[in-house]
Amino acid sequence: MWVNISYNMNFTSRGLYLWMTLNDPSGKLTEAATFPRAGIQMNDISIEKIRPILSASSLKLHVRVTDQLGLAIVRGDFPPGTILPAEAQLCEMLGISRTAMREAVRSLAAKGLIDARPKRGTQVRLIEDWNHLDPDILKWRVETTDTDTYLKKMFQLRQATEPAAAALAALESTDQDREQLSTIFQAMIDAGDDNARWVEADLLFHKQIYLSTHNEFFWPIGQLFSFGLRQMFEIAAQGQHRPRAIVEHGDLARAIIERKPDLARAAAMTLIGNATGDVNFIRHGASE
Repeated sequence: MWVNISYNMNFTSRGLYLWMTLNDPSGKLTEAATFPRAGIQMNDISIEKIRPILSASSLKLHVRVTDQLGLAIVRGDFPPGTILPAEAQLCEMLGISRTAMREAVRSLAAKGLIDARPKRGTQVRLIEDWNHLDPDILKWRVETTDTDTYLKKMFQLRQATEPAAAALAALESTDQDREQLSTIFQAMIDAGDDNARWVEADLLFHKQIYLSTHNEFFWPIGQLFSFGLRQMFEIAAQGQHRPRAIVEHGDLARAIIERKPDLARAAAMTLIGNATGDVNFIRHGASE
């Protein structure tokens, strides 16, 4: 029997490709690749031998199919309006069950990436219809978008929402919220020169601001900090501006804790403006 299977699927407009590494009983690793036609022999390993293995892990396989197909769509391999191959064809290409494929399709439809209808088939939706705050779509964006463009858009989002969230948090936060914000700020101070600890505390700090608004429409933006803004914060952590950043975060925390919305809004604008300059300087130097 085969053991220790690892594989990567790549979806392109010309077909679906599945690269697999299989460990045979003798311990020799054998690489195989399936191509978009049935019955092909792959390095002396036939599809018939691989299919039972894929079916046995179909519960996890649909997650991998979702991830790779979603990544391909976000990358632009399947432009909006594209009709994906029929379900039966996809199942035959990958040697997986219809159950696994249907789970993947349902997941992508829930994210707004595709629309599946009888007779017409499964179509890639317009980009503006995607749920761009979905964690998976954010992850695929990070993987496929150049860093400068991604950071620019994330800073634009923060500049548009975070000052308002800070002002609202100053008005709506509970005693528990303010205590939590104070605790997180102290964790930023205690991080010292430890970049990993600083980034984790920084992410929690800004997430807490959005949660402290007690407005459920702000919460999804706060939730994306755990992934969507990690790259931004990791870049910023490399700079020499931490003493100033601690002061700025302290000013923001104090304004919220003291229930001063105008000061909280101004502090957030100052913090984000300086953070934008810090990241640009770290990435491109003084010319930016």
